[in-house]
Amino acid sequence: MTVSPVDFASLLCSRLCHDLLSPVGALNNGLELLADETDPAMRERVMELLADSARASASKLKFFRLAFGAAGGFGELVDTHEARTAIEGLVAENKRITFVWAVETPAMPKSAVKVLLNLALVATESLVRGGTMEVGGEENDGQLEIVVKIEGGRIVLDPEIRRTLVEGEGVHDVTPRAAAAYMINTLVKEAGGTVIVSEPAEGIMIFGAVFNGR
Repeated sequence: MTVSPVDFASLLCSRLCHDLLSPVGALNNGLELLADETDPAMRERVMELLADSARASASKLKFFRLAFGAAGGFGELVDTHEARTAIEGLVAENKRITFVWAVETPAMPKSAVKVLLNLALVATESLVRGGTMEVGGEENDGQLEIVVKIEGGRIVLDPEIRRTLVEGEGVHDVTPRAAAAYMINTLVKEAGGTVIVSEPAEGIMIFGAVFNGR
């Protein structure tokens, strides 16, 4: 199936709305509770929950802006510190995931940063029971190599997402759940590269992308 730009925009919007529904919904519920609650201790607790939900919403929006949008300035390169900060915000609410940054390149092309961020997004969602995620990237002989390694007690990667990462649209429909995987595959293919996904072995899985860095 061919995914048109309009189709992909629709998939992406559906994905973003799904991911933001939980923290934004929690904000709405908290405000309703606050309006009816008179006990000072309970009101304080509700305010804490509202702050957590607001923080989670802001972190996700910042991540999505860089991963899917046109953030990162007008230049061709993006400071990798921005990517690191975005991922830190994404995993901050999940106390079960330990994030390790091992990117040696100080700046990357925008397309490479989007690949890195979306691989991190797919990887975190595969750590069902938490674990460790290590994100690495370096230039080697004119190529840019990005690797995301995860370790955990239970790693689950949806077959549709795996297929979309490696094959792209193929003969199957692309659903909102696989929007990030489709973007990864498209950007890497446009750069003449490949996406690699290992099979989980002894609680370890590796996602990789290799393409021309400039």
